[in-house]
Amino acid sequence: MPNFNGQDGIVMQKLGAAIIGCGAIHPLHAGSIAELEDAELRVVIDADPEKAQGAASRYGCEAATDYKVLLEREDIQIVHLCTPHHLHAEMALELFAAGKHVLTEKPIAENAAAAQAMIEAAKKNRRQLGVSFQNRYNDASRIIHEHIVSGELGRLVCMKGIVTWHRGRAYYESGAWRGKWSTEGGGMLINQAIHTLDLLQWFGGEITSVKGSVTCDTLEDAVEVEDSAHACIDFVSGARALFYGTNGYGADSPVELEVVFEHGVLTQRRDSLYLWKDGRETLLSEPPRSNFGGKSYWGPSHRKLIADFYAHVREDRPFWINGEEGIKALHLIEALYERTRSGQGLRFPPANAVLTKSQ
Repeated sequence: MPNFNGQDGIVMQKLGAAIIGCGAIHPLHAGSIAELEDAELRVVIDADPEKAQGAASRYGCEAATDYKVLLEREDIQIVHLCTPHHLHAEMALELFAAGKHVLTEKPIAENAAAAQAMIEAAKKNRRQLGVSFQNRYNDASRIIHEHIVSGELGRLVCMKGIVTWHRGRAYYESGAWRGKWSTEGGGMLINQAIHTLDLLQWFGGEITSVKGSVTCDTLEDAVEVEDSAHACIDFVSGARALFYGTNGYGADSPVELEVVFEHGVLTQRRDSLYLWKDGRETLLSEPPRSNFGGKSYWGPSHRKLIADFYAHVREDRPFWINGEEGIKALHLIEALYERTRSGQGLRFPPANAVLTKSQ
């Protein structure tokens, strides 16, 4: 790797970046890279040559249709995976072997077995693996987590998370991989609600059990996966979280979170966070105003996460939302799928799961 010190007159070389996948999410990654003084987007890749060339023209970089061109590129240190879920592991394993660091969009992979292979490959090749759970960087999320850690409001008692969004037939027809177990790995849980489930497990800590079920209520003729789910999640601390999510609503409503402590309640409504304590409600944070792009329900913090990932790579420090963190929400989701298949209560984690304590 080049010397990125930048001190004592040494010119800091830029980290070379590439993005694989030029779909809806890639502009957030490209725009975030453009804001970094010590990084440069050099290649965008998509199997569709028109998409690749269009992105290359917008961002002033090269275009390619085969990600394997990156394997021999010494000027590329970090690769962003913005591809369908089932391609993450295959690509990441080759990229790690070629000495690249990988930042992948959620989910880390289409299933936990593929995710575990990515984790092991990153360790073997001493490369960084980051997962884009950018909502952990939202002001509201950070404040909630800080209150849990500090104990300022007393013991965490319970939580709830609600995701009511809309995905219709046209959405699933926009990509042949969507709505299929083999390529998406699931439905609403693994694609839309995974950010909220990640926050619940990050807030709650180690999970002891999860119960619930998944159903397909409105999209039976369009997908083979679920469009709705509910869950009851119990934590070692004694706290409990309830979750409900659906893609069958008529609109994309803001995610709702409520976190109840012994001496107060934190509530996220329309991306603003409120504290209810001693009979009074106080506004603690509001969503930032930004023209950065993307959809509001994705969360505003992609650029924070990406800048932090690059800083960890430059300084050779382990990134905190790594593979071990990224796989936790996937284990939770797979537990719900297994619970539905078996029709019986399920202890957490699933067989062969490898978990570490939440940070």
